Amino acid sequence: MIYQGNAITVARSDDDIATLTFDLKEESVNKLSSAVVSELGEAVNALQAESGLKGLILTSAKDAFIVGADITEFQGMFDKGDDFLSKMLERVHATFNAIEDLPFPTVTAINGLALGGGCEVLLTTDFRVMGEKAKIGLPETKLGIIPGWGGCVRLPRLIGADNAIEWISGGSENSAEAALKVGAVDAVVPNSELEAAARDMLERAHTGELDYKARRDEKKAPLKLNAIEQMMAFETAKGYVKGKAGPHYPAPVEAIKVIQKGAGESRERAQKIEAAAFAKMAMTDVAYNLVGLFMNDQVVKKKASKYEKQSQPVKQAAVLGAGIMGGGIAYQSASKGTPILMKDIKNEAIELGLKEARKLFAKQVERKKLTTEQMAEKLTNIRPTLSYGDFGNVDLVVEAVVENPKVKDTVLTEVEGSVSDDTILTSNTSTISITRLAQNLKRPENFCGMHFFNPVHRMPLVEVIRGEKTGDAAVAATVAYARAMGKTPIVVNDCPGFLVNRVLFPYFGGFSALMEHGADFQRVDKVMEKFGWPMGPAYLLDVVGIDIAVHAGEVMAEGFPERMAQEDKTAINVMFDNDRLGQKNDKGFYAYEEDKKGKPKKVSDDAAYALVKDVVKEEKEISDDDIIARMMVPLCLETVRCLEDGIVDSAAEADMALIYGIGFPPFRGGALRYIDAMGVAEFVELAQGLAKELGPLYAPTDKLRQMAKSNERFYPANAQ
Repeated sequence: MIYQGNAITVARSDDDIATLTFDLKEESVNKLSSAVVSELGEAVNALQAESGLKGLILTSAKDAFIVGADITEFQGMFDKGDDFLSKMLERVHATFNAIEDLPFPTVTAINGLALGGGCEVLLTTDFRVMGEKAKIGLPETKLGIIPGWGGCVRLPRLIGADNAIEWISGGSENSAEAALKVGAVDAVVPNSELEAAARDMLERAHTGELDYKARRDEKKAPLKLNAIEQMMAFETAKGYVKGKAGPHYPAPVEAIKVIQKGAGESRERAQKIEAAAFAKMAMTDVAYNLVGLFMNDQVVKKKASKYEKQSQPVKQAAVLGAGIMGGGIAYQSASKGTPILMKDIKNEAIELGLKEARKLFAKQVERKKLTTEQMAEKLTNIRPTLSYGDFGNVDLVVEAVVENPKVKDTVLTEVEGSVSDDTILTSNTSTISITRLAQNLKRPENFCGMHFFNPVHRMPLVEVIRGEKTGDAAVAATVAYARAMGKTPIVVNDCPGFLVNRVLFPYFGGFSALMEHGADFQRVDKVMEKFGWPMGPAYLLDVVGIDIAVHAGEVMAEGFPERMAQEDKTAINVMFDNDRLGQKNDKGFYAYEEDKKGKPKKVSDDAAYALVKDVVKEEKEISDDDIIARMMVPLCLETVRCLEDGIVDSAAEADMALIYGIGFPPFRGGALRYIDAMGVAEFVELAQGLAKELGPLYAPTDKLRQMAKSNERFYPANAQ
């Protein structure tokens, strides 16, 4: 044994080949924590001291090669500032360069996922062989940073500037086939043949068939691009990527600049350019929030995984109510492999649901994600029916009929009589109390909410709502089914609007108050879109449906009258009264026309402006900052209340629900992280000022005021 550590061993074989194996003890995956990187440095020192070696193979004893750096360490490292980061990067570069400079050929056997720092490790070796199902990539830009351990330097020299820009700025995971095509790896073989292929490559390097020194020199030299080629490659890419990433995500464009600046430089100089840019990106709020988002996502997944372990997989599902929503749920279940019955009382509704599922599958075929044969096979997972005859072996039912408590009550009590005693019933309600819907059920412990967001195939969140009598088994089964459907389930407790809609409606309340003060709704939309929302509030209301918003608003007003009840007609009510329901009938705050692709395109409509004038009580001068404050403060405060009321268990889950459910700007990290970024005391002061003018919707809670006095945060400093 040449070296033995907690995560790395280096062994020498009889034929003088060294094998460096990553196998982090007590972990299911390999991560490059600071301790592991330190071990790697020691292992390389041991290799340098060993005489007579003919080659080195890097390999992994886990299912994945290396999933990346240990992201849990990021915030603590970033907080230590530029100088610390520069020295840390210098140490890592020295270790990685030492692997690249070893006096014998080197090869990486990539058996599974190799991302971020894991991908940067394998770029140091002369050759790479890859398992057929393995994936590699540099996803750092998705965390608001750039590859900092040589990825921006080595990858362009290996696969060309254009391909490297695409991989790095997109942060994609790339298949073995894609990696081989661009030259990122030298061979793709079944995993069982990886070691033999790696040894074969070293043997061929020894015989001179493969010139490992020439390969190495090419990786360490400047990029072979003249001035015109550089300008075409980099300037075009910067414009395209900037347009795609948008103004709030600087890392993808920064990565291109780093590749460009380092293109004409030697390895060491290019690495210094990369290190400086990494430190710059690491200090941004965007990186702080996106790293926090990753950590929150891990919290949510861990909780869901615990529930999943308590439940048997759902082998047969059913959805009640076809139509667009039922068809979307059926498609999602079928596409992920869980057979589903789709029941309705009308043939026309069944046909509409099947049409929706077929349309979604056809899009997958168009995008070459499925073949026509695979689409046909997956469609057989959806079985339409007009009766409950086949419901005896259904494990879980999703009720998705109209948002009417009487209709839902009838359907739920009906289906309960047609399923087994162990079948879990769920309701895809967006506002109606789960406790209320359970009142007439014989087995309320087997019932919970399963709230999907529209469109089902796109929106990642599913709210799993626990009623007063809901049992743990029902929650566990529903979470497991949501996960099997490829969704992110978050468990919340019952209240009007649950979590997401309860938080969203104060945002709409802020919008209604702005309309009363003479604000231009198109301007409000533009300000909030510039702030980072995918669409402004008026446009969002049109997409959701004005009728749905009015109904949900009434539920919220009944549940929280002191802050959500409206004394007078709002702009939303006026649209409803004039049959302007939004996109569903081509007129709301905007009018809608079909674009070239047949999708609704919003256009300004004078009739909407004339109607909104009726709700103006007082014209006020309102700045862009005022608009942001008046929209964001009530949303953030309601999130605080949901956390205080125990509707949601943690700040992490609350923030992730808003990002996955209503498109809260990810780079801002969520409502509670947004408060932290502003400072709790500053937020409370802002809210109190607005409450004096605008009422209880803007009043901070007593606990939040106390947090401000005690200098507390929702996320502890130096932690995610």
